[in-house]
Amino acid sequence: MRGQHRAVPRFEHVEFAGHGPWGSSHYARWIKAEHSDQRAGFARIFDGVTPTGETGAPEISYNPIAREQYHTDWVADRTIGWLDSLDADDDWFCWMSFPDPHHPWDPPRSERHRVNWRDLDLPPGHPGSAAKIRDILSAKPAHWLAWYDGRVPNIDAAPGNFVPANLTHNQMREILALIHIENELIDEACGRVLRLIVDRGWDDDTDIFFTSDHGEFQGDLGLLYKGPYHVDALMRLPFIWRPAPSAAIAPAVVPEPVGQLDLAPTCCAIAGTDVPSSMDGAPLPIAPDSDRERALCEWDSQLDTGFRLRSIIRDGWVCTAYEPSRLDRGLSAEDLLGMYGVPGPLERIRYHRTEGELYRLDEDPHQWSNRWDDAGLARLRSDLVADLYDNLPAPRISPLTVEAMA
Repeated sequence: MRGQHRAVPRFEHVEFAGHGPWGSSHYARWIKAEHSDQRAGFARIFDGVTPTGETGAPEISYNPIAREQYHTDWVADRTIGWLDSLDADDDWFCWMSFPDPHHPWDPPRSERHRVNWRDLDLPPGHPGSAAKIRDILSAKPAHWLAWYDGRVPNIDAAPGNFVPANLTHNQMREILALIHIENELIDEACGRVLRLIVDRGWDDDTDIFFTSDHGEFQGDLGLLYKGPYHVDALMRLPFIWRPAPSAAIAPAVVPEPVGQLDLAPTCCAIAGTDVPSSMDGAPLPIAPDSDRERALCEWDSQLDTGFRLRSIIRDGWVCTAYEPSRLDRGLSAEDLLGMYGVPGPLERIRYHRTEGELYRLDEDPHQWSNRWDDAGLARLRSDLVADLYDNLPAPRISPLTVEAMA
């Protein structure tokens, strides 16, 4: 983000990149038009059971596509092309978004030498055995273990036919290796764009943000993908703000809880414009010991699973309250799974506001020990839940119903 706020902020140029050659994104159309022979190398998204790779892991491919034709470099190339079309004194805002490291995991085969999956350990958040995983998940609300065992598919955010209990340690290692490779490619692509900004003489008054829309289990708790699970694997995101050097803000690691809702108010502050009253969040702190006390996170299932989670992160605790399941979302699990030839859930799980999760992060960084029902923490739990609801933004008066998958 460089320069001052325009009178009518809007995106004036947009190009979309989806994960692969399917759909109608600009990248998909480019692949079809210019490199149609490369389409078969991409892994199919949401194919959770077809054995792939060297270990039979789901949704991976050693893609024969040339690196410069893969969507990571394509996004960087298109960003560089747009930036280079600007005049030296133009003000601009650019949002560059990469499909990776989201599943499916299919980076160019030419890059597989970067990480050998056989050399990797399981992540520290992996319990190490199926028995330990089941022991941990059984102390959480019911949909955790039900997904792991395959009784209730995680259809909100994972292939409906994927059963985490079937994932082997070597399959997890192979997926991790491809994720590491994809992250390295993103890092190098960002580096090319940042070098252009320096070469154009814009660096001194350009603010740079780096973040992601969600996390990934990547083996934590023995799981893969994402979903209605409020733990650090999915909620604690990379979040870097490099202020414009001309602002003379000292480098700092700020440990106070913040969220992505704070990005828009921060951009308003940088541009010197008022934060609209309709905007949630607040400008990001620029040094430790700010007055930021909490961050909030919500999940409302877009399907008729009806899961509704409300979380607060405060004082080193993560507390998640489960609201009563709502069954009027408009798209049934059976209908969705039927589109993919997958049977419906073996059971239904309904929550009633009595369920929840409570973790102390310094003692339990991987959230293995749910202390929601710990009698000695009843007062703390009540305080956190009250604080959560005191600070949640007001919900929509008329909630939207789901007519199709996003």
